[in-house]
Amino acid sequence: MTHVSIIGSGNMGQAISSVVAKGGNTVELFDSTDKDKPVTGDVVILAVPYPAIDQVLADRADQLSGKVVVDITNPLNFETFDSLVVAADGSAAAELAERLPEAKVLKAFNTTFAATVASGQAGQVPTTVLIAGDDADAKAQFAGIVSDGGLKTVDAGSLKRARELEALGFLQLTLAVGEKVEWTGGFGLV
Repeated sequence: MTHVSIIGSGNMGQAISSVVAKGGNTVELFDSTDKDKPVTGDVVILAVPYPAIDQVLADRADQLSGKVVVDITNPLNFETFDSLVVAADGSAAAELAERLPEAKVLKAFNTTFAATVASGQAGQVPTTVLIAGDDADAKAQFAGIVSDGGLKTVDAGSLKRARELEALGFLQLTLAVGEKVEWTGGFGLV
């Protein structure tokens, strides 16, 4: 059993929390009023919008050292919704890894919607969580947490693949906002 801390209590944070608990792991969910409550999980999931990462790190960077830190953000321009705001050859996850050199940073859940995480289905196929990261043990541990909670996982490669995962997440979000795909569907792997 793993103790998981989820920073962010919105739709994604709550859906992921259910998956974690369903797998028999303990979970604590943090919202914006919990700034003084210490993060105690061995795995910490950042279930916040990309612009909130700076504040999370300002409040908690020291608490994330040595932990598996999972970035679920999509670094899109929330004003125009027409571009990513990281360098074309980089990713939000890579930036996070640079800022948290003692953490094992993974990218996951950014290509799924909260409804597909909660239901375990993306349209007619099982929800699959793509996981990218450089630490094989951290990826295996996190994949076990997600799989035990009833979702499929696929190792998407090194943290360099976060760039492609973020582009895929961005495309899926823009399609959903444009009502081209349902929030209960999106991309699925068969």
